[in-house]
Amino acid sequence: MRKSLLFIPANSPAMLQNADIFNADGVIFDLEDAIHMMEKDAARDLLLSFFDHVKLKDIEVIIRINSVDSPFFSSDLDMVFSNLLSTRQIHTILLPKATTLDISILDQKLKAFEEKHSLSHPIGVIALIEKAYSLFEISVIAMYPRVTGLFLGAEDLATELEVERTLHGEEILLARQMIIYAAKAFGIDAIDTPFTDVTNEEGLIYDAKHAKALGMTGKSCIHPMQIDVINDIFQPSAKDLDFARRVMAAYQDPNNQNKGVFSLDGKMIDKPIIERAKRILTKVKS
Repeated sequence: MRKSLLFIPANSPAMLQNADIFNADGVIFDLEDAIHMMEKDAARDLLLSFFDHVKLKDIEVIIRINSVDSPFFSSDLDMVFSNLLSTRQIHTILLPKATTLDISILDQKLKAFEEKHSLSHPIGVIALIEKAYSLFEISVIAMYPRVTGLFLGAEDLATELEVERTLHGEEILLARQMIIYAAKAFGIDAIDTPFTDVTNEEGLIYDAKHAKALGMTGKSCIHPMQIDVINDIFQPSAKDLDFARRVMAAYQDPNNQNKGVFSLDGKMIDKPIIERAKRILTKVKS
């Protein structure tokens, strides 16, 4: 489950060393925005060396590479491939400025590498939606089997829209909803944009609760102090958890077997409610 994803610049030895001591569900090692263009090669080398010497456990390892149209794209992919042939710690690529064409190009390169080296577990892709154009392709992007999540990049999107980011987020409401609907339709994660003011905990709480209420399944963060707040908010509530457990207990009752619909506490329980209960329990286990 991806309740919280923590960004870590790939050129920071101190932050790399602490990557797995926090309670994030995943870590995004950033080779893109956090790294100056003159430091890209050094960051890549440092990250590859880090993976060679440190084994990360119980955490999803995600690499934000540079965009497909960037001069650094091929070198970033080569670094990922080098790791997959050695310690195999990288699980997922976060692709910036993703379009259907970009996803197709990346998918073909990954598929060719996996087939050549007989890799049994394909690497996943999270599509970072930062362009207005990408929102019109969102359902096609979400349809790719390799895509495991849609990630809202609100700062770049707001820049393209020529609007200011606000605490209440009216300017990104439509983008959030489009990402949520596409993710839900294809059974993948909808990951919310970071809250960039690390000194404003009240703002973070509001923003995370609002995103969850809309349907986001998790949220990214740029500082470790934001992780616990995000985890608490995106964890299923005690009420939801209790209801899910009782739904599944009733569903497994022999008296309700082979029934399309049954009753619990005077409420009709059908397939969509059972599936929701299953998802809630899966989140608790993950």
